[in-house]
Amino acid sequence: MSEIKPIAIALPFGLGHVNCYLIKTEAGYLLIDTGASNQRTALDKELQAAGCQPGNLKLIILTHGDFDHTGNAAYLRQKFQAPLAMHPDDFGMIERGDMFANRSSGNPILKTLAPVMFRFGQSNWVTPDLQLTEEFDLAAYGLDAKVISLPGHSRGSIGILTSEGDLFCGDLLENTKRPALNSIMDDRVAAQASVEKLRNLKVKIIYPGHGQAFALEQLPRNL
Repeated sequence: MSEIKPIAIALPFGLGHVNCYLIKTEAGYLLIDTGASNQRTALDKELQAAGCQPGNLKLIILTHGDFDHTGNAAYLRQKFQAPLAMHPDDFGMIERGDMFANRSSGNPILKTLAPVMFRFGQSNWVTPDLQLTEEFDLAAYGLDAKVISLPGHSRGSIGILTSEGDLFCGDLLENTKRPALNSIMDDRVAAQASVEKLRNLKVKIIYPGHGQAFALEQLPRNL
């Protein structure tokens, strides 16, 4: 049975918090999302306190390519010598520092400002080691879980669904005030389809990218 440690990382400019999830298994640890680079020291302290160190971090998973989730990916990959994994549709975001890579539209001003706001400079650019697509099995990394494709927030957004019914959904859903669809969607139709997909799976508890965990039945029917 795995243990889940949520790590809330403060975002710059008072924009709230983003969640990373450290999962302890019999084989070691997996980290889902890495937070923004402005709070790297805080994340380091949380990982160290939990006993996560070079040699026992088996995999770093990115649910999508936004900088508030990927800001420490390159750093942690090098420090822990752990493979980095995400869906290939979002590779361009962290390979080229373009948060709108492969998105249908993007504000040109925000495109310029986002790397500055989230301190996602060229030193943070990285090519993932592993492609996570639908039904990818994480058992080889010590976690009885599979990858679920959940496009909407971005084309390459994914979730991780464990055999125990825990779902790490990235930014498909949030729970900062109440369980809801994330307020920022690249493709709302795709997002709605992803939510319906979840309702047909054996999901018990949802761990969102922002806000508190909640039970699937708390999610309103009309989003």
